[in-house]
Order: sequence, then structure tokens, then C-alpha cells
Amino acid sequence: MTQPSSAQPSSAQPSVTQHDDSPPHDIVLAERRGPVLLLTLNRPEKLNAWNNALEDRYFDLLDDAEADPDIRAIVVTGAGRGFCAGADMTDLQQVDRLDENGLPVRARPKSHPLSVRKPLIAAINGAAAGLGLVEALFCDVRFAAAGAKLTTSFARRGLIAEYGAAWLLPRLVGQSRALDLLMSGRVVRAEEALGMGLVDSVVAPEDVLDAALAYAQDLAVHCSPWAMSTIKSQVYASMDSPFADAVEEADRLMQVSLLGPDVREGVASYLEGRPPAFAGLVGPGSTPG
Repeated sequence: MTQPSSAQPSSAQPSVTQHDDSPPHDIVLAERRGPVLLLTLNRPEKLNAWNNALEDRYFDLLDDAEADPDIRAIVVTGAGRGFCAGADMTDLQQVDRLDENGLPVRARPKSHPLSVRKPLIAAINGAAAGLGLVEALFCDVRFAAAGAKLTTSFARRGLIAEYGAAWLLPRLVGQSRALDLLMSGRVVRAEEALGMGLVDSVVAPEDVLDAALAYAQDLAVHCSPWAMSTIKSQVYASMDSPFADAVEEADRLMQVSLLGPDVREGVASYLEGRPPAFAGLVGPGSTPG
């Protein structure tokens, strides 16, 4: 496994074939930091407002990271002052086509990041609103800059709880707080968001990206990619399953893990006082190691 270096990070990017109809590469920047991939939403003049081109590029890079066994964790942040100001209001009419219900048809849903098996960490460097906040919620762990403003904003635009927010928020902050955030569309600062569980850590604005990257590096170096992927699937599946079913599935997966090499390597590396050398994820449903 490639270990992170204290030297200058590599600027190598995952390869994405550029076709005539492909989104511009610079709308989301990709930078390798050893086993961690840093993705930066890059429309700073628009507070990184979401449009179709940004979505396509971001999702393409997530798919590339999924297919690369050397990438162990992913950090997403925004360029400039904001994380993502939500949907670009000037782009709302620019849809590929509509279905029979008049809704935009997209190749991948807005919730596509939830399908990523690798740890996805948000470094919320500034404002996150509407769809921008929901995309941060699609990440597994959220670091926020002190003072950053977060809002669902939907109700204040005459909209409903979009893109699964009505499912996500109650599971993070509880029913009444979710209703407060969704119905009022009020702005909460990062410090209040931390208190209610909307974000997991608040750090100085100049340190938020470094903190998220350090966390991702720790996961990438010390944790089994197969174990992390399996734990993610367990957690999401268990949200809607009875406790007994979750225990039964855990017992089944325990037997799978004990038959694979990652447990042996995890124990051996601990006893030998060295970082583990876990194999990367190869494909969906892959067994440990």
C-alpha cells in the first residue's frame, strides 16, 4: 500500500476521458494526497452553486475513485468562501430531458455519493445551503469551519424537503430538530450545527481542510478498506431494519471477515507495531483483502 508522504503532495488526478459533451475538468478539481483524494467544487464566483456540469464532473470523479484500489478515502470541499450555495438558479431550466411527470432525467441521482463504498468526508469551508447542504449530508463525516452558515432554505423558496433530506435529517438530528431546520429554513452556524449533530467537528476556518485531510489519512493508513465499506453498508441498512436482523447480519459478516486476510494483517500489524498493509477495494461485493 502506498503510504502518505510528508513531502509535497502529488497533484496526479484520476484519469477521466474527456469527450465533446463531458463537463469541464476545472469545474471540480481533483488532487491526490497519497491514498486520499481531495475533490474541490470549483465555482468560487458562484459560491460553488450546483449545476449539471458540476454534478457530472463530481460524480465522474467519485466513480473513478471507487474503481481505484489505491484511493482509500475521499475529502470534498469548496473553493473560495463557500462550500456550495445550492442549486444555481440560472441553471434550473438547463435539464437534459423531462420524464412523464415533468421531472429532470439524470443518469445518476443527486444521492449518488451515498453509493460510494469508501469514506467520504466533507470539509465545509463556508456556506452550505439547500442542495449544497444535502450533498454535505451525503458524506459520512462532516468537518465545518467555525462560523460557517448552513441552511436547508427549501421552504423559503416554496420548495419541499428535496433529495432525501426528510430521510437524512431526522436520523442525524432527531425529528423535531429536522422539522425546525426544514420548515423554517433558518440559518444555523457551525457551532449550533455541532450541538445538534448536523456536523461532527468545528475547527478554525484556516484549519478545516487540514483537519478533514488528516482524518481521512488516518482512515486510509490504519483501517481496512473492506471493513470500512462493510461497516458503511451495515449502518445504512440497519437504519430501517429490526435489531435482530442487524445482529444476524453482523454475525454472518463476522464469519466472512474471519476467513479473510484483513483480520490476520490487522492483528499482526498491531503486535509488530507497524502500519497495516491492507489491500484496496477491487469491486463491489469483494471479500476482505
